[in-house]
Amino acid sequence: MSVFVLFALTVIPLIFTPGPDMLFILSQVIGKDAKAGMMATVGICLGYLVHSVLVALGIAAIIVSFPVLFETIRWLGIAYLLFLAFSLIKSVFSQHKLNIENTSSSNPIKKGFFTALLNPKGMLIYFAILPQFINKTEDTVSQGLILSLIFIGLIFVVYCGLSVLFAKITQKTHIDQRKQKWIDGGSGGLLMLAATWLIIN
Repeated sequence: MSVFVLFALTVIPLIFTPGPDMLFILSQVIGKDAKAGMMATVGICLGYLVHSVLVALGIAAIIVSFPVLFETIRWLGIAYLLFLAFSLIKSVFSQHKLNIENTSSSNPIKKGFFTALLNPKGMLIYFAILPQFINKTEDTVSQGLILSLIFIGLIFVVYCGLSVLFAKITQKTHIDQRKQKWIDGGSGGLLMLAATWLIIN
């Protein structure tokens, strides 16, 4: 259970990090309403569900057949976490701004599905970070699916919450810069702690 909690604490900062998924959802909210953002969230969750099945089965095969490859993936995941952490902390000292286009899609569920399916950040989370929390001596498929469902559940809660929040903010096309820097800095620090824990365990 502690591993699942740690996984949740590791991916939450990643979910809050601006990327294609978040920008698409916020564009739907600004272009239409909170319901459009929630529909886009459903599509994104369905896209990650495809990743879940493929990765759970693939990781199981890799662990059994190629333990060296699995260890390589583990260290690539740690390196990716450190890279994200340094990038977020660095952005605190930059003039970084998050711009959101005011556009809506006629089928936000379908568009959200393909946004998640082709999102590089989502792929890296599944292929490089999720394996870090799998115990090789136990049922790897079940563990992979549980971790995936935790990730998808957190995405649903966070993005639906953001949809409601941003629906209440009218005539704004960007997040307050000071608040974004606090989010980036805090997320970077949490990712740094997660990477450190993975290195020493």
